[in-house]
Amino acid sequence: MAIEHVKDIENGGDQDLEQPFLEFKEVNSGSIGVVLYSTFVSVCGSFEFGSCVGYSAPTQSGIREDLDLTLAQYSMFGSSVTIGAMIAAFTSGKIADFVGRKGAMRMSAAFCIAGWLAVYLSMGALSLDIGRFLTGYGIGIVSYVVPVYIAEIAPSNLRGGLTTLNQLMICIGSSLAFVMGTIITWRNLALTGLVPCFVMLVGLFFIPESPRWLAKVGLEKEFEVSLRRLRGQNADIAFEAAEIQANVQSLRKLSKAKLTDLVEAKYIRSVIIAVGLMIFQQFGGINGISFYASQTFVAAGITGNIGTLAYAVIQVPITMVGAILMDKSGRRPLLLVSATGTFLGCFLTGTAFLLEGQKLLLQWIPTLAVSGVLTYIASFSIGMGAVPWVIMSEIFPLHIKGLAGSLAVLINWLGAWAVSYTFNFLMSWSCPGTFFVFSGFCALTVLFVAKVVPETKGKTLEEIQASINS
Repeated sequence: MAIEHVKDIENGGDQDLEQPFLEFKEVNSGSIGVVLYSTFVSVCGSFEFGSCVGYSAPTQSGIREDLDLTLAQYSMFGSSVTIGAMIAAFTSGKIADFVGRKGAMRMSAAFCIAGWLAVYLSMGALSLDIGRFLTGYGIGIVSYVVPVYIAEIAPSNLRGGLTTLNQLMICIGSSLAFVMGTIITWRNLALTGLVPCFVMLVGLFFIPESPRWLAKVGLEKEFEVSLRRLRGQNADIAFEAAEIQANVQSLRKLSKAKLTDLVEAKYIRSVIIAVGLMIFQQFGGINGISFYASQTFVAAGITGNIGTLAYAVIQVPITMVGAILMDKSGRRPLLLVSATGTFLGCFLTGTAFLLEGQKLLLQWIPTLAVSGVLTYIASFSIGMGAVPWVIMSEIFPLHIKGLAGSLAVLINWLGAWAVSYTFNFLMSWSCPGTFFVFSGFCALTVLFVAKVVPETKGKTLEEIQASINS
């Protein structure tokens, strides 16, 4: 029966599919134990991502004092992670397609372990930068493969919330790095970055590979075993298996994906959506604000540790709220609310620095600056942090996902590097000007989402791609 329905799809007759599809979602929604465990193991990579991103904020003064680094040298260290991630973006999609989603996560862990050890043993700027670069390469791989893996193993009715756990674990990792960095030395903090790597490496032995990847590379028996483990031994997987296989068979008729394919009419909208969201996510200022949060609070006249702890505490629960809302309110509403909030946060912070420069309302400046930064972080955490990665993992057909995903990740990390490297120099130029520029990008994000980004809530990956290309 399932095969006949898939043939109906190929012939253009999809009206009879509504009831079987609803039944399929109901059957599978109850068997999620392996899906949840697999998601937990994969988001250990996201936790590692967060630990790496959060490392530079609380350690700035300690590293500069111990190793006698200039501001330019520390800016290079802080941004080296994004250089490594940019290079990883060229290869992350191909790696995930060649060695599988699990193989890519293993590679990521290996690079991160080498990087953290180099940072821990550093006696000067060069070894520090090499270590930061290696961790950047590792998290560049995982930033692509984790949301893709989760999207490919999760039932459609849970995919948004589970994929958002990627961003939640990034927030938890960076928050813990912020907090622990105020308690322990920067060398010991580097050692804590090894923990999620080892947990992920061990956990990968016990989770299934992505069934969609297995189907793509022709491992039919492994594909069925993986899908059955994910959906439960008693679940009816016939419809889902047939749908995936039909999609893979149609993709095999196509030639190998090339970069020029991404500008074809049937793919260009997906590329614009993914790349546009990545650009606006980064040029809204998140990596400058998060990498140098302590410095920003000090510039506003607030104790760095207090501000950093407040930053750490607020982003985790808000990201959890976003994960809950992802499959209830949908992707677009979260993005619109989030982008509006980041605009307000940047505008408030910029106004605080403007008042400080004009020596006006001095008693209100610290409160206004903290309110602005925390509003920005809360707003970013509820939508702009997670949703672009969720949508990126959903909108590309399987045969171009590696190439198109690599492009989106490259653009994201290029923006992250540009913002993190220039942030200190922008703040030296003009504190209010820096935040007003970021607020302008946040305002443009609202327009972009309203005009271009589709809603993908509750649809299978195959349905999403069909609707975008229709």
